[in-house]
Amino acid sequence: MKQKSPFLLAALAAGTLGLSAPALAAAEKTTYPVVFAHGMAGFDDILGVDYWGDDFGTFVADPCDEFLEVYCNDLIDSGQRSFVGAVQPFESSEVRGLQLANQVESYMATSGAKYVSLVGHSQGGMDIRKAARLLRERKGYTAVKALLSISSPHRGSPVAQWVLKLGNGVTGVVDALARIFGDVIYGPGNDGYGAAKALVYNDFDAKDGKTTGAKAFNIAYPINASYASLYGSLMTAQYGLSVNPALYLVKEFFFDPDGDGYCVDDCDNDGAAGKGDGVKNENDDDGLVGINSQQMGYRLRYTEQSGLDKLSIDTSVGYVADINAPNATQMTSSSSLIIQDHIDVIGVGPDTFSEMEFYAAIIDYVAKND
Repeated sequence: MKQKSPFLLAALAAGTLGLSAPALAAAEKTTYPVVFAHGMAGFDDILGVDYWGDDFGTFVADPCDEFLEVYCNDLIDSGQRSFVGAVQPFESSEVRGLQLANQVESYMATSGAKYVSLVGHSQGGMDIRKAARLLRERKGYTAVKALLSISSPHRGSPVAQWVLKLGNGVTGVVDALARIFGDVIYGPGNDGYGAAKALVYNDFDAKDGKTTGAKAFNIAYPINASYASLYGSLMTAQYGLSVNPALYLVKEFFFDPDGDGYCVDDCDNDGAAGKGDGVKNENDDDGLVGINSQQMGYRLRYTEQSGLDKLSIDTSVGYVADINAPNATQMTSSSSLIIQDHIDVIGVGPDTFSEMEFYAAIIDYVAKND
């Protein structure tokens, strides 16, 4: 289903013809607001496409709460409350997580919300972990109900290390990121070098006087019940020509991230924990992040079905409590993968993936667990 609010259009048409409007399968309204946190290169948009939008630019959590409103998500409750964070596009999660925490705290104060749930895509899934810890420390209670990541490089991305090793210092890093993500990196305040170092698993430069990398970040901002009540992750994988052209260009002058081999820490020194299994052209990465890097907490299964799609916990792979130490099954299993590339799930298309249905299922899952 591709959407310009098709169920709403059907209901309006039925009303015009004097027919009974069809019953809509809508997601439950969450008890507390849902905050969306974007990934690297994001802000209002990414690659010229609205972040958190469908293929037509409609915000995935925009409720149909105005008279005859068409450009909205009619699969969510009309009273659903959401907030979209907008942090520095290219920075470390130390910086971005602080920015996000400040924004969420301000939003909670103005909206009167005592709790929130956080949903982060890509690097945003790391940012929300720092934000959750800061909110706990500032407020003195667990302010985050559900913390969900989508396509997140919790244990690093080989692309980040490849960018850093291109040479020519910061200029080389910035130019490479511009080729992948667009010219937004040339905007003020961006630190492409710092952003890339944060997404390599180990400390990339031990001589710079500052410990960076996903491994150290995971130790500082772990899964902790005092920071968030529920942790879950949605994992993506895609390969070959089916990967978005923006990511396929990376593969043209890069290599297959090869992300489904088990190993403690980064055994093949590619910048991500684990190692490749040597098999190309398989669904073991989404063009940027391998599946051995994406699980945090519960692995969630996304099921498309008639009516409202749903999320459920995949009990076959178990819970990742220590982000730096998943077991072999958790690093290699293709169970419950969403067969989409890294940016299909945020509206960069066109494709056959329904962002409205996907995020309605996420909101419904949060509602049932907050």
